[in-house]
Amino acid sequence: MKQLEQLLEERILILDGAMGTMIQRYQLDEAGYRGERFKDWPCDLKGNNDLLSLTQPQIISDIHKAYLEAGADIVETNTFNSTAISLADYQQEELVYELNFESAKLARAACDAFSTEDDAQGRASAAGGRTPGAAKPRFVAGVLGPTNRTASLSPDVNNPGFRNVSFDALKDTYYEASKALVEGGADIILIETIFDTLNAKAAAFAVQSYFEDSGNKRPVMISGTITDASGRTLSGQTAEAFFNSLRHIKPISLGFNCALGAKQLRQYVEELAGTADCYVNAHPNAGLPNEFGEYDESPED
Repeated sequence: MKQLEQLLEERILILDGAMGTMIQRYQLDEAGYRGERFKDWPCDLKGNNDLLSLTQPQIISDIHKAYLEAGADIVETNTFNSTAISLADYQQEELVYELNFESAKLARAACDAFSTEDDAQGRASAAGGRTPGAAKPRFVAGVLGPTNRTASLSPDVNNPGFRNVSFDALKDTYYEASKALVEGGADIILIETIFDTLNAKAAAFAVQSYFEDSGNKRPVMISGTITDASGRTLSGQTAEAFFNSLRHIKPISLGFNCALGAKQLRQYVEELAGTADCYVNAHPNAGLPNEFGEYDESPED
């Protein structure tokens, strides 16, 4: 996407913030997650935040709009767990396409309402205050989350050769999710919070396969996560190794998110910036909780 690349040459683009903590503010109960459609579902659904794109779409739209009003250039879809592997916890594997498609539609509608790329007069936001004539396109990043399984490590310490997920299973569900995200209106595919590079490779292979099959190519962003003070991903890679393992995908940007907070993450983003031949992305979390279960790092930090 030439417009995205042009903007990246001019300035830092702002990604939106966390979806989960915003959803927590609504204090939804089990019935709030289920809605009418899933009121008789055989297992608990509370905590399945992605499902809210179907049962509480107005909440998800309002969260997108809040980030856009705050100045976000890129909005992430509410699809962090919208893969068959993650949805298996809720017996909802058949919802992969629908969740990704509908989540992308919600993000697309919010971005279209705030984008001023084709409107010389500008548009007023819900909160007002938009400067007439200020061109500010907004982009939808279709999120492919890491799943809750790791393809290169055994979950059983007594059986190091055991795997509870295969490359092909990851690839198949990522392909379906990618198709739905693009068809729902995503401008970018964001492979994020990667703790196992083999999972990322499966996602990247699925994305590239879909691009080739459909002709609907999109820029790809990749974001890993550092799991401890050693500066390595869970599967043991340094920042430089993580980039070298995925550079063949030719992502528009590669970087890190979450980890241990902005201060601790900075050195690894800096290391990556000296290595990568693409743009660098970073979206740290608010660090680790203090003794009261609260977070000390502010948005300004």
